[in-house]
Amino acid sequence: MAPLVGAELIQTPVQLYRYLLRCCRHLPNTAMQQHYRHAIRQSYNSHSDEDNPERIQMMIQRAIADADWILDKYTKKK
Repeated sequence: MAPLVGAELIQTPVQLYRYLLRCCRHLPNTAMQQHYRHAIRQSYNSHSDEDNPERIQMMIQRAIADADWILDKYTKKK
């Protein structure tokens, strides 16, 4: 599954946070959605003090790739 529309436009941590929460809506059941929403909130809060722009961009790219992998994992047709 390709990343959701707008993934290439993400430049800030807040945009990433909102994008990842939108990705959660595509997960198959409520328990998974709640689990990943919680993990996203925890990660956002733990990295909120990061101020290195290069590191932030690296984390954004990695988070988008991870979200794509998770969506592929749980939404594959059997």
